[in-house]
Amino acid sequence: MHPMTKATAMTVSAKRKDHPLSMRLPEGDIAIIDRAADLRGRSRTDFVREAAVRAAEEVLMESTLVRMSAEGFEAFIQAVSAPAAPVPEMVASLRRRAPWEKATAKR
Repeated sequence: MHPMTKATAMTVSAKRKDHPLSMRLPEGDIAIIDRAADLRGRSRTDFVREAAVRAAEEVLMESTLVRMSAEGFEAFIQAVSAPAAPVPEMVASLRRRAPWEKATAKR
């Protein structure tokens, strides 16, 4: 018999909060998912789970109502209406030559 007793196995499985999800996908979809998962160094399951959760969060964010006080709304409007301030690091990055540009190209 396996070193884990029946009582221990039941305790471990009772504590587990994961729920199975089964899908049937065309071979082409599996190939694309496997390539992408491999590029990310993830398993197929981890890759699909993360992608599904990310997509679900986006849908929920699109339909989530944001409530704020009148004072909070006024502060928000002032912040988005204020003139943009340059970010020195972004300005420096945009002035730098791209690696594929020739050394003689000037900006």
